[in-house]
Order: sequence, then C-alpha cells, then structure tokens
Amino acid sequence: MLLIATVLALLSSCSKDKLSGDTIFSEASPQRDAFDEWLLKNYTYPYNVDFKYRMEDIESDMKYTLVPADSAKSAKLAIIVKYLWFDAYSEVINAEFVKLNVPRTIHLIGSPAYNSEGTMVLGTAEGGLKVTLYMVNWLTDDMLRDYATMNEYYFHTLHHEFTHILNQKKPYDTSFDLITESGYVSGDWYMKTDNEAHTAGFVTPYAMSEPVEDYAEVMSVYVTSAPQEWNAIIADAGVEGARLINNKLEMVRSYMNEQWNLDMDDLRDAVIRRAGELDKLDLETLN
Repeated sequence: MLLIATVLALLSSCSKDKLSGDTIFSEASPQRDAFDEWLLKNYTYPYNVDFKYRMEDIESDMKYTLVPADSAKSAKLAIIVKYLWFDAYSEVINAEFVKLNVPRTIHLIGSPAYNSEGTMVLGTAEGGLKVTLYMVNWLTDDMLRDYATMNEYYFHTLHHEFTHILNQKKPYDTSFDLITESGYVSGDWYMKTDNEAHTAGFVTPYAMSEPVEDYAEVMSVYVTSAPQEWNAIIADAGVEGARLINNKLEMVRSYMNEQWNLDMDDLRDAVIRRAGELDKLDLETLN
C-alpha cells in the first residue's frame, strides 16, 4: 500500500507541472562589429564560408596549447586570404568553383601548434570541410607585405590543403605514388635538407612524408612560386631529380586540367601577379 501511495503522489505531482512556452534558443540577432559584417559580405554570403577568428575550443585540436587570434591581425589576414586565394581561383576558373569546393570553415588560431618532435603545424584541413591557420599573432605589418613570408606561413599551406580537398572529391591517379616509391621517409621528413629532397625527386622535405603530401606539395609549390624559383628547384635537383619532379608535375597538371578545368600556369600567373600587388592592398579599410 505504501508503494502504491508513493506512485500516486508522484503522478499527482507531475500532473500539476506546467510547461513553459519559452524557447531555450535565443531569437535575438547576434552582436556584430564591422569586421563581422565584412566577413558576412565577403565570405559567408558569396561563398557559404564561416570565417572564425574568435577561437572556439570545439573547433580546436585539444592536444595543442593554443591562444586566440588577434582580431585586428585576423582582419588583415582575411583580406589577403580572399585576394590571394579565393579571388585568384575565381579569376582563373570562376566564383562558382570556389563556392563549391573551398572548405566551409576557416578557423584562425593566434599561436603556433607544435608537435612533440619540435615541428610546427602551419595549417590543417579536415575532410574538406575546415581549414585551420595558425600563428596569426606573429604577423607584423612588414610580414603582411612580404609575400615570401606570407607564402611560407599561409599561402603555400592554403594551396596545399586545398589540393587535399580536391583530391578527396576526385581521387588522383595513384600511379603518381610509384614515381618515387622508395623515397618516402614518413615522420623523418624534417631531418632532410632541401637539396636532399630535390635530388631524390621531391619539391620539399615534407613531400617525402607520404604520397598524398607529395602530391599536394607539387601543386602548392608550383602555383605559389615565380618561374625562376621553380627553375631553381629543378636546377638543384640534378638530372635525375629533375626528371622525377617533372614527371610528378605533369601528372598533377593533367589531373587539374582534366578533373577541374584548371590550368596551373594560369593560376600561378594570377597568384604571382597578385603577390606583387600586396603593397598596394588596403588592409586598413573593410569595404
């Protein structure tokens, strides 16, 4: 009888509860500053891209100790990223290609991300959906105008990660992997010099880590390097190294042409021309 009475009391108590009609989700418009509005206009509306500069722990890799990006430096980097990356591809192919294929999220981090062996992560791409860029707080006004530095920190990485995204959507011919099959050294790539990589048929030491990284390095190094810089790599590689690198280049070139209607020489011309205009780019005004 005591058990029945207890159950009846609970049912009676529950029946008197009144549910609120209020939603737990805020219906108020978010507070946006001028930079937020500029991001909507230049990234979200035309390309369906969420450009995150306020660090969110759920978007970050928890194995690293990281700090948020400075908002003023983030704004300048956002202007340059659009000009040298999105706009370059839009010029050579079209804006629709950019909208359909760029990652849905660009996430900025203020600090570097260091691996246990001491190597530094310049950027990551996750399943074609997100690209994360680090070291934003290291930027100075001089660095922003120096294409060589910006390319080392960001644009080489962006083209590299974008190549991964394109490869994930349309796989490349894996016979590429056999060109220098015995030359891959996995995690020991950072112990190789540029010359050692070049003479072994790789454009960078990192290309020696594994075939998919090799493929992305060929693309990113080629389209971000002036012709004389690329020719210097080929000259440093020697006869055999140059032959191997050129074989890889032709495979990447064919893939980009056939699968994406992208001419790598036209893209390189657009990137290098825009790089020469960095000192004329207005980084102070959000238009």
